[in-house]
Amino acid sequence: MIEGPLSLAAWNGSRYDPASASGHYESWFQRANHPRRPLAFWIRYTIFSPKGRPADAFGEVWAVYFDGERGRNVAVKESVPLARCRFARKDLEARIGLATLNTFHLEGRCRSRGHTMRWQLDYAGDEPAVFLLPQRLYDRTFQRAKALVGTPDALYRGVLTVDGKPVRVDGWPGTQNHNWGSRHTDAYAWGQVAGFDGAPDAFLECATAKERVGGLPLPSMTMLVLRADDEEYRLNGVWQAFRASGSYEFFDWRLDSSARGVRVRAHLHAPAASFVALRYDDPPGGAKACLNTKLAACEVTLEVAGRAPKTFTSSHRAAFEILTSRTDHGVAFVA
Repeated sequence: MIEGPLSLAAWNGSRYDPASASGHYESWFQRANHPRRPLAFWIRYTIFSPKGRPADAFGEVWAVYFDGERGRNVAVKESVPLARCRFARKDLEARIGLATLNTFHLEGRCRSRGHTMRWQLDYAGDEPAVFLLPQRLYDRTFQRAKALVGTPDALYRGVLTVDGKPVRVDGWPGTQNHNWGSRHTDAYAWGQVAGFDGAPDAFLECATAKERVGGLPLPSMTMLVLRADDEEYRLNGVWQAFRASGSYEFFDWRLDSSARGVRVRAHLHAPAASFVALRYDDPPGGAKACLNTKLAACEVTLEVAGRAPKTFTSSHRAAFEILTSRTDHGVAFVA
């Protein structure tokens, strides 16, 4: 078990054990939005090890470019044999084929289904990591899926090339993220805003998760962390998560959580055309659909006892994902 505080380097290190047959997925993803226009990217470096078959583990590179101005999303994905991958255990350092990632830089290329994306990007940020779960739970079996935001205030610079056309990335705000587990959550909605309209330093990380234990469904859990006006509001304890309200359907999600004189309400939504559908294989077997957009709208209201309520809005810079086993979402799979 992890004892005491860890450095960001240790938190970002890989949890993958090549000898384990228990099944494992792990990803480091970067995402950013143009500061004014409805443009965004999402790039994901992944390990996947199927349960009971550790010799069949492999690496994956995913990339999506969301262009809300032209109503066009481009997605690519490549799988790479594990022999061509490297994942550091004590720092953020990953190589999947020709794609590399570290604490300051990522570059690579990916091609599938007639599309090609290349990237050469630098990023930096100095805000402390955001933990969606209480830190004591990260080495426990409860909540098999773990997630953290290593750099919640990253600024990206460089070039993203989409089907041969360069996109200049010059100070796009975004995040560096790390998640892992032995299986995916049964179903969830996840959201993130790295800077609101008129409040560029505010940050939101939130999720509503649905799990089964022993085949029986638990009540949904809603967790959130909000940073605003130099304060951090953590409404993410286990019992707090069960008491909170989170309700979502495809493309629309509302959540409401309160404790100790603080209440946070949020609404995230986007049209179906803003989403792509991605196939997420599960280490125990089977697969789920991840409905993914980085161009959602978000409105957050913060109420603190003794203060006037404050509302934060983002017109098209919210990350919004839904993981589901349902097939009636109507979004075409692109990767």
